[in-house]
Amino acid sequence: MKIFRLLLVLIIPAVLFSSCKTQQKALTYVEDYSDSTKTDEVYYIEPFIQKNDILSIFIYSDATDWGKTDSLYNYSQGFLVDNDGNIQYPRFGTIKAEGKTKLELAEIIRQKAEPELTNPTVIIRLSNFRITLLGEVSKPGQISLPGERITILEAIGLEGDISIYGKKDDIVVIRDVNGKIEYGKIDMSSRSLFKSPYYFLRQNDVVLVNPNKNKARLNEQVFNQRLSMAFSIINTIALLYTIFQN
Repeated sequence: MKIFRLLLVLIIPAVLFSSCKTQQKALTYVEDYSDSTKTDEVYYIEPFIQKNDILSIFIYSDATDWGKTDSLYNYSQGFLVDNDGNIQYPRFGTIKAEGKTKLELAEIIRQKAEPELTNPTVIIRLSNFRITLLGEVSKPGQISLPGERITILEAIGLEGDISIYGKKDDIVVIRDVNGKIEYGKIDMSSRSLFKSPYYFLRQNDVVLVNPNKNKARLNEQVFNQRLSMAFSIINTIALLYTIFQN
């Protein structure tokens, strides 16, 4: 029994500290950006309307004062894009919206209103722009935004930055494109970030921040600590059993 306890005393610390290796240097944002005078172009692509989007649509014409809506054509509750990708607009009926940009849909509605209104102008806003951040961020969850344009840097900033256990060079954006799921990888430690089609997020995007090796080591250390505690309890019970048996 004494030999058994001695082995436990020697083995448990070795197991516990075997995973405490030197951690790798944490990556920073845009590490290869060294010239402060250099500029990078970013590309913004107008997002497409999706199912379950809620659209605010306003129609103005030369016959009404600018800024005042015509009650015959404007509705405050917004228009839901249904499961068939359509909206139901009073006076105009069913209009296909899914897969179109706001400008394209606005032009369709403008043409429908033109016979009745003088030089109509159509303005469309997305009322339920939201994205979701998951994984190694300070505050994972869903973000609802009043605007319609946000970069991945801004989104992560709103959620309190990436944690020390997150991989800045391995971020995945999951995007629904016309009913098909698209996966895009982003390296936020590189200037290539600004040329990525995922730099600007779209409505309903999901951003996944994967854990780095430090997180895996932390989980291993926690496991080893619990294992060590379990062995200590077993050892204590065995010792007490031996004492009371004598």
